[in-house]
Amino acid sequence: MHVPGTRAKMSSIFAYQSSEVDWCESNFQHSELVAEFYNTFSNVFFLIFGPLMMFLMHPYAQKRTRCFYGVSVLFMLIGLFSMYFHMTLSFLGQLLDEISILWLLASGYSVWLPRCYFPKFVKGNRFYFSCLVTITTIISTFLTFVKPTVNAYALNSIAIHILYIVRTEYKKIRDDDLRHLIAVSVVLWAAALTSWISDRVLCSFWQRIHFYYLHSIWHVLISITFPYGIVTMALVDAKYEMPDKTLKVHYWPRDSWIIGLPYVEIQENDKNC
Repeated sequence: MHVPGTRAKMSSIFAYQSSEVDWCESNFQHSELVAEFYNTFSNVFFLIFGPLMMFLMHPYAQKRTRCFYGVSVLFMLIGLFSMYFHMTLSFLGQLLDEISILWLLASGYSVWLPRCYFPKFVKGNRFYFSCLVTITTIISTFLTFVKPTVNAYALNSIAIHILYIVRTEYKKIRDDDLRHLIAVSVVLWAAALTSWISDRVLCSFWQRIHFYYLHSIWHVLISITFPYGIVTMALVDAKYEMPDKTLKVHYWPRDSWIIGLPYVEIQENDKNC
């Protein structure tokens, strides 16, 4: 369901090599300037949730780490680069999209991974661990050029290690708020990944029933997963790094609403000596 010759035309306009990756949505169906309309504009949620989480988590960032702002900026860059990729289907767009995801994951590891999961040779030093993650990420960035078609699968496979950590922490905790956040985060991620895999593996079936939107659904679900994942990591991190403080979970716009974006409020623990 592709328009002949239009893709080559777009490649010449942007002077970039075309990507080998093409999603199930029909190309240039709604516009001659946008290759995949729904896959492109579904990324707008990254540009909404990123700044909103920076605002909601501002008190936390001030007291724990301002690196949170950098993580949020990377999240927004993913949205921009993904938008560019699906608009042009260019090789450059694909690499920018995948590399920004890689650096977001690396930043999350550097900032929030509990010290008990560090390799033994860094001796619990977060600075050394961050250097190790940075070096590994730089090497991985260059490796993304070797076989670009497997990059997305490699990035999703990192989730196996993240799920291992989440499962380990889930068995340790008794906090209902944190257990709820972990459960919702895992369900959202699983639904998002199912949409992504279905779009790749069952494309012929979705085309037969004229349903091309699974990758755009992936964008929406994974962008919602980000706030839940960030707050989950902040709560797990607080157990180890901020034992003298209590993090209270709230939801924007109101706690009483069924659906909302989570954020934390930091409270001092009252201790009588």
